[in-house]
Amino acid sequence: MGTPLGDFVRAKRDSIQPETLGLPERGRRRSPGLRRLDLAARAGISVEYLTRIEQGRDRNPSVAVVGALADALGLDPAERDHLRYLAKITGGECTAHTRAAPARRDVRPSVLRTLRLLEPGIAVVTNRLGDILARTGGYETLAEGTGLLDGDAPNLTRYVFTDPRARAFFADWDAVADEQAFDLSLGASAENSQRLTAELATVAGPELTRRLNRHVVPRRGTLRLNHPTGHGLRLLRETLDLTGDAQQLVVFLPADDETARTCERLRERPRLRAIS
Repeated sequence: MGTPLGDFVRAKRDSIQPETLGLPERGRRRSPGLRRLDLAARAGISVEYLTRIEQGRDRNPSVAVVGALADALGLDPAERDHLRYLAKITGGECTAHTRAAPARRDVRPSVLRTLRLLEPGIAVVTNRLGDILARTGGYETLAEGTGLLDGDAPNLTRYVFTDPRARAFFADWDAVADEQAFDLSLGASAENSQRLTAELATVAGPELTRRLNRHVVPRRGTLRLNHPTGHGLRLLRETLDLTGDAQQLVVFLPADDETARTCERLRERPRLRAIS
């Protein structure tokens, strides 16, 4: 049985072409990507040890080995953070992950006060499952008419994979779907993540399941939206991790002057309510 760490290392190795690392092409191969032999040599470990890591038979590689693998694979900062996280939860047969407390739905009063200070800006508090736990009036204005906030417990992941309106709202739907699937795989509670995954898999099918098995860290670039009013928006995202709560505060900022003017016009329209 594999581990999240082993699956990620193997997936990254399979995605790397030897020539991109200055290695010679060694003819036809049975599998794509970098050979175990080459990766082990670059990381300074034995092929047998690398095999044990990839197959989940070694669950406790040292910090030095994890760092050497990150260097050998040429990981970017986000991928390095993800590799360290996987090494942490893989140790001890992933007990740190599976025994985690259920995802919190309440938001600390100090975080709610922070949201109020951000008005009339666009900001939201979510967890890894995609639950929208609190938002500014600016966020509600942005989402009005999209269906995202319909219902008593809106969830961004469910919206992306099950609501046809999401494909029209998100100009780069595939990239957003990658982000939500990745976050779902890192849910604060394995039990909660599996429950939501099972619920969505029936409806979303391969669109969700193939993303859950890719082990690709999303880039999270500029968010492009097609607003129901007919305006195109480009937003930058600043994400602050509320570590103790397993939640995130995401602030959206206009990426250009036209988006800033459009957001101002949207704010001048009648609003439903402020902080939720």
